[in-house]
Amino acid sequence: MRIAQIAPLWERVPPPAYGGVELVVSLLTDELVRRGHEVTLFASGDSITLAKLESVYPQALRLDSNVKEYNVYETLQLSRTYQLAGEFDIIHSHVGYPAITYADLVTTPTVHTLHGIFTPDNEKVFIAGCKQPFVSISNAQREPRLGLNYAATVYNGIDTNKHRFYPQPQDPPYLAFLGRISPEKGTHIAIEIAKRSGMPLKMAGKVDRVDVDYFETQIKPHIDGKQIEFLGEASHSEKNALLGGALAMLFPITWREPFGLVMIESMAAGTPVLAKPLGSVPEVIMDGKTGFLCNDIDDFVNAIARLEKIDRYACRTHVEENFSVKSMADGYEAVYQQILAEKFARNGHSRTVTSQIING
Repeated sequence: MRIAQIAPLWERVPPPAYGGVELVVSLLTDELVRRGHEVTLFASGDSITLAKLESVYPQALRLDSNVKEYNVYETLQLSRTYQLAGEFDIIHSHVGYPAITYADLVTTPTVHTLHGIFTPDNEKVFIAGCKQPFVSISNAQREPRLGLNYAATVYNGIDTNKHRFYPQPQDPPYLAFLGRISPEKGTHIAIEIAKRSGMPLKMAGKVDRVDVDYFETQIKPHIDGKQIEFLGEASHSEKNALLGGALAMLFPITWREPFGLVMIESMAAGTPVLAKPLGSVPEVIMDGKTGFLCNDIDDFVNAIARLEKIDRYACRTHVEENFSVKSMADGYEAVYQQILAEKFARNGHSRTVTSQIING
């Protein structure tokens, strides 16, 4: 198949540190190339990929303080993608609602993976394009009231070969927090859990511009470099070591998390996850086997005392069996085939021609 992948321009593909969507796009794109597909990646110019790279800006926009209007470059990227639409059998968008208005202007079908959440504003665009094919990254992410045409749910995957397994946590033990330092991710709750339990907490992640005040007022005053440590943004190897050495990873989110890549990164390292059962969490964590679902601070503290019941090998196996790059790519290939088969059925083409294009 000739496949276009559209990535956000905010981060490089793959991201040097934090960037869940861009990591997923990178892993999927390279795996599709390895499977023999002809793939073009539309992303920032500093991206690294096995696919052909098309870009309208030389670097990740987050790194350029001169960029004030992100939407300008997003528009240029989508314009370039859809100008070339005739060169592809299918276009796969990871940028959310902005691609919807372009998709109806060309005959090449676009599948939209929804990596974010619906808002009162953006859902108007989704409703307008509801007949286009969508992929959810968890069943909990879906909003049936919007009437979207879901082709499938495809869980995000990681390359477990690049995640070292830690059969034992570090001694002395500590808790880990990894992710955006934001109210949605519950960084302040993680600190409270650590203080209530008396456990050290090591935190890593980025602070977006919108969350600077949150960090300065609710997080920074608690960082003492002893019980509460903040390590800043971490590279892949640093994240793996932080998670693998931890007794548990805290995921006290306050929103409906669409997926939560850090959960499977933690379990791949062998470290169980303690999380609030919001959004995708119950689909990702096996309660009592790869972590514990916790409704409040007391639940989190009590769960820490029960961590000896968790088999760290079971955590790793759970990821290998359900959240690998292979399973993710298998899911998307099936979606592509389904969409192309439907397109050719509508156009009256034979099954033989459809098969040739799908497998070609």
